[in-house]
Amino acid sequence: MRVLLIGGGGREHALALGLAADPAVDHLIAAPGNPGIAAVAELRPVDQNDPEAVAALAVRTGADLVVIGPEAPLVAGVADAVRAAGIACFGPGADAARLEGSKAFAKEIMTAAKVPTARAHTCHNADETASALDDFGPPYVVKNDGLAAGKGVVVTEDWAVALAHAERCGQVVVEEYLHGPEVSLFVVTDGEAAVPLLPAQDFKRVGEGDTGPNTGGMGAYAPLPWTPAGLVDDVMATVVHPTLAEMRHRGTPFAGLLYVGLAITAAGPKVIEFNARFGDPETQVVLALLETPLGGLLHAAATGTLAAHPPLRWRSGAGVTVVVASAGYPAAPRTGDVITGADRDGIIHAGTTRAPDGALLSAGGRVLCATAVAPELAAARAAAYALVEGVRLEGSHHRRDIALAALEGRVGLPQ
Repeated sequence: MRVLLIGGGGREHALALGLAADPAVDHLIAAPGNPGIAAVAELRPVDQNDPEAVAALAVRTGADLVVIGPEAPLVAGVADAVRAAGIACFGPGADAARLEGSKAFAKEIMTAAKVPTARAHTCHNADETASALDDFGPPYVVKNDGLAAGKGVVVTEDWAVALAHAERCGQVVVEEYLHGPEVSLFVVTDGEAAVPLLPAQDFKRVGEGDTGPNTGGMGAYAPLPWTPAGLVDDVMATVVHPTLAEMRHRGTPFAGLLYVGLAITAAGPKVIEFNARFGDPETQVVLALLETPLGGLLHAAATGTLAAHPPLRWRSGAGVTVVVASAGYPAAPRTGDVITGADRDGIIHAGTTRAPDGALLSAGGRVLCATAVAPELAAARAAAYALVEGVRLEGSHHRRDIALAALEGRVGLPQ
């Protein structure tokens, strides 16, 4: 099977590693890819947000399956163009990708499907936002309605900060704050059948102790030893299948990867957000623990045959990933710095590029992910941080408390 992978970040490097390890994948192409992906795939240039360009590349390369990693190409309709060219594609069409592309649309779907979630108001101007903030009270949660690369959400005790964020964004969704630890659940679906992957937890705040501004994610771990029994079955029954049914009812079935971001509240799990693709950096740990061949799984979802796919197999143990970010991230990431120590197993490239002389350079805010798997969470965590210590990138920073609360038994469930 010839697979074309679209994207060039850390999520796509993790996907590339999984796809390359599948015996059924005899040729892997990535567009545009990155220096880490280049070690396991043939790289091709493409404007990943141009539906016709991606479809033409898929035809030109004889792809049997196209896997779309990032959210922007999905919202732009790249999956629609690929399928129109007669090629199987893993990823929802533009209409279904609105689950991520518009927070207001996602809330509309959740309301119609009776999915447990936070109360919310969609606001179009400062007066509406101010009224919504007063309605819910602090902590204030304000979400950019559109795509914002994981940085469109502000959670703050400061009313003025919340209002200023809304004014910068335009249309926003203001929500009540959900108290409880967060969980990320990936669900592979062909629109009818749905298969959950291992739950993971990521760390959105830039600083230790969940301080500072939100980011695209500073680390993750899986599995989660503290989650309630039956959590995944509960979420599949109350969230995933009702959502998929509502999307089918509207004539826009969702096929691909449904990312369910949850808060485990005293009243049970509630949805914080939906994404239409694998989450980053949770993908790094979840796929590192997956034993089932990835290419066959994604192909089954892309071809409507997921119900016949064998049950998933998982490695025992735990996975931890720690993000190494560039100087100035997330406010003003510095790029162009030389990176050394990134040529080891477990280092996943996110924002990197090659200089003409072959040197590896930083090219984004989140530059690398150090990912390790071990029989126990403590050992996986220690191995991930050992990988981080071997990376040299001037001005870089990382969180030192990834998975620490879980390891020390300090993740509390609301009563």
